[in-house]
Amino acid sequence: MKRIKVLIVDDHVMVRKGLSMLISGFKDMQLAGEASNAAGALEVFESAQPDVTLMDMVMPEVSGAEAIRRIRQAHPDAVCIALTSFGEEKLIKEALQAGARGFLYKDVSVDDLADAIRQTHKGRMILDPKASDAILKLVNVQDAPPPDTVSLSERERDVLQLLAQGLTNKQIAAQLGLQLSTVKLYTSNILAKLQVKSRAEAVAAALRLGLLKP
Repeated sequence: MKRIKVLIVDDHVMVRKGLSMLISGFKDMQLAGEASNAAGALEVFESAQPDVTLMDMVMPEVSGAEAIRRIRQAHPDAVCIALTSFGEEKLIKEALQAGARGFLYKDVSVDDLADAIRQTHKGRMILDPKASDAILKLVNVQDAPPPDTVSLSERERDVLQLLAQGLTNKQIAAQLGLQLSTVKLYTSNILAKLQVKSRAEAVAAALRLGLLKP
């Protein structure tokens, strides 16, 4: 069984060691490396090529969101889970706009964190329930386009429905019988029409506007 390689980025030594012990406790995971800042994260990522990166959002000099953005600029397929002790909605939005595949608070249980690593590795998006509530608040009705101005094609609605289920572009393409490039185009169109920058925000906006089927 191929184990999931996990990179841990946090400026607190004790947090890194605790997460390292957690990762080592699961047979399907292995520690790919540790870093205490954004520069170190980029360096370790290049050498270790982790499957999933656990990224602290609050670090000195360069934020976790910016570190995620830099990693994904160099490696667009990189999978990052943002971790924070703070409940600030701004951090959630910054992480998701930077391209984080998941957002969790550090009080998450060991099993839930391990499951989040597995699920994001498979391509799904994982959000802490408390973060999900905050995302819905971020996409305010007054900020979103009026419902009667949002015109999604039938295929775009199909893609949006699957985005809401956490499927990746590749999975959506397989399920709808479309080319991957076509799904990417539909996704870009959806983000533009909903005036958002990330898939998570698109789902939140769609919920606000009643565009998703129950």
